[in-house]
Amino acid sequence: MANLKSLAKETAIYGMSSIIGRFLNYLLVPLYTNVLSAASGGYGVITNIYAITAFLMVILTYGMETGFFRFINKQEENPTRVYSTILISIGASSTLFLLLVLACLNPIATLLGYANHPEYVGIMAAVVALDAFQSIPFAWLRYQKRAMKFATLKLLFIIMNIGLNLLYFVALPAIYKSHPEWISSFYQPDVGVGYAFGINLVCTASITVFFWPELTGFRYVFDRKLWRQILSYSLPILLLGLAGILNQTADKIIFPFVYKGSATEASTQLGIYGACSKIAMIMAMLIQAFRYAYEPFVFSQTNDRDNKNTYALGMKYFIIFALMAFLAVMFYMDLLRYIIAPTYWEGLRVVPIVMTAEIFMGIYFNLSFWYKLTDQTHWGAWFSFAGCCIIVLLNILLVPTYGYMACAWAGVAGYGICMALSYAVGQRKYPIRYDLRSIACYATLAIVLYFSSTLVPQNWNIWSRLGINTLLMAVFISYTIKKDFPLKQLPVIGKYFR
Repeated sequence: MANLKSLAKETAIYGMSSIIGRFLNYLLVPLYTNVLSAASGGYGVITNIYAITAFLMVILTYGMETGFFRFINKQEENPTRVYSTILISIGASSTLFLLLVLACLNPIATLLGYANHPEYVGIMAAVVALDAFQSIPFAWLRYQKRAMKFATLKLLFIIMNIGLNLLYFVALPAIYKSHPEWISSFYQPDVGVGYAFGINLVCTASITVFFWPELTGFRYVFDRKLWRQILSYSLPILLLGLAGILNQTADKIIFPFVYKGSATEASTQLGIYGACSKIAMIMAMLIQAFRYAYEPFVFSQTNDRDNKNTYALGMKYFIIFALMAFLAVMFYMDLLRYIIAPTYWEGLRVVPIVMTAEIFMGIYFNLSFWYKLTDQTHWGAWFSFAGCCIIVLLNILLVPTYGYMACAWAGVAGYGICMALSYAVGQRKYPIRYDLRSIACYATLAIVLYFSSTLVPQNWNIWSRLGINTLLMAVFISYTIKKDFPLKQLPVIGKYFR
């Protein structure tokens, strides 16, 4: 229980930084969707470029982040040897990637459909190279349980990013209309969405400076034998990571190539889908916060006799709060939809589907530890390959007919396959007694409450609908308190409920 309390504390710190950060980042969604109308396709360009960079980010870290936690706990007497070896590896590969992209910039930009704006590709290549390098110092902070610095740097990046976006998309355009000569040397309206990418590069480069203490003060050592061991462990996790990121990005990468319409219409539809998917990212926030704390926690509990029970409880509590987040988003959609401009609302029907895929992804992440802990990461590669095939195949086959709805369902199918395969094989290789009966009860209750909310007539007053949905939410919370979180066990105030 003490271990779970420690996990909860760190999850709270990571979670608050993630939730606050994502909330602040949401400010960019109404900004972009209002400045860049759906018909212009500008937000579709942003969605597509960021999807490609997210995919490249997984390739450039090639599973080394998880390998870091696995091997640094094996060599506790000399952790800097693991840290410096991985840091040199990621630094060298990221630099090589950036040089290759810059050398072949125009052909790559043409291939991606940005022949008129190769600078988009060059700028984001630099961003993803820096992000990949930063992932290791961030992992070092997590290993040292320095959650506050980790959270501070993540929030600092977001605050800088939002501030510069407000400057270049709101303040400077207003000044330019009346006094263009004042700012023409550093602002031109024709640059448009290019400023979003340039701002990202400036902010990412700035954060690198704050890692000076983590990048100095020790002797850099590249242990080739250790590196080969870490690489052998991590490469199968690369495929696992590719499956994870493909669930979120494959649709946005493939969509412009397979959509049956003009390039402008494809960007418009992709922008609508990308904007509405942002509402579903509340689930991604929960999963990310849990992952940041849970990954180092799991590896540190390897020798604990009661570790399997701890993992089972972790899975149960994750599912409970994931379902709670799902219901909260769906019950208060009448308010949350104002995150994006009304011209994008036609795509809101994808939100529950995308959130379901995110839940499956979180469960799959929890289930993945059996092969990480037993050093059988090749199983993760097979599961990930199966999920990738489903996701890519469904997008290619169904997007021409069903548009972005096919993108959403492909994610559910892909992660559903990964989740089912990991559970089936894991129970034979590393059996954990999950409380399936309790989990099924929570899932059933959430499904019943969700479909009950859809029966409320849409022509009712918004406050009436919100009132009914609040009552439905109270039912789920009450059941949770009664079954697993009795109020009398709460610290400090629990004595008032006995």
